[in-house]
Amino acid sequence: MSNRLEALRVFFTAADAANFREAAVRLSVSPQVVTRAVRELEDELGEPLFHRSTRGVQLTDFGRQLAQRARIAVGGVDALFHRTDRRALSQHAGTVRVTAPNVYGRRLIPEALAPMLAAHPGLVLDLRLSEEHADVVDEQIDIGVRAGPIRDARFVARTVGRMQLRVVATPALIARTGIPKNLEALPGFPLTALLDRSVGRPWSWFFSKGRQMPVAAPAFVTDDVDAECAAVRAGLGFGQLAGPLAEPLIASGELVEVLEAEAPEPWPIHVYRSQRAPVPARVRLVYDELIRALR
Repeated sequence: MSNRLEALRVFFTAADAANFREAAVRLSVSPQVVTRAVRELEDELGEPLFHRSTRGVQLTDFGRQLAQRARIAVGGVDALFHRTDRRALSQHAGTVRVTAPNVYGRRLIPEALAPMLAAHPGLVLDLRLSEEHADVVDEQIDIGVRAGPIRDARFVARTVGRMQLRVVATPALIARTGIPKNLEALPGFPLTALLDRSVGRPWSWFFSKGRQMPVAAPAFVTDDVDAECAAVRAGLGFGQLAGPLAEPLIASGELVEVLEAEAPEPWPIHVYRSQRAPVPARVRLVYDELIRALR
């Protein structure tokens, strides 16, 4: 028998049976198939596996050791190809790389996905935080979370909510500097800025009717949204913060919103992935859970 794996299966079945005829019944083959498989293994290994006598067959010491090792080896190979195990591997094992802005990725996404990750021990989340739109193809990203329009036809995108931008400051800073009456007056106040790493300059502030205002001379600049929020809370300047950061602080009274009438339209929040196929089950699982969590 040229198939070594099948020969080992026949052999340890024969080792467990009373005789070759019983082994043949268990395997649904003829006794001659069992006899031939055992003989070919003996020839290849150069060792007798059974003592043969008129009373039947009995394992040799070498045969007993080989039978134990064969059960383990064949069992391991069978497990790899078992239908249930294969489906479990496709769902649970492997890495899903997600890119998201800091405001969602620092706490919300890990906390939201924690129960799912605990339920799928083979699943690994690789979370990359950035304010820039990642190219999911070039950077091998499986799923992206972004604020703003998604116009790339290569992506499958779902809108999961909207994010407001709010200009805020501490009551103490407002008591000292007053409130800017309009956008033209805003550059005369201390402002914070968030650095756009891709160009090395601060992001502009966004306002209604598509207007944008560059932050030319910030009192504080950083490339991290949490650090900017901390600077605003410390009274270093007025800042334009994303709703998830600003709104709890406005509700508590720690920050005050100004220029509300000039606020831009809320930005849509998208969860997106590449249209490349096939979509691994683990990617679809994380994609669907992110949509559910962010809604």
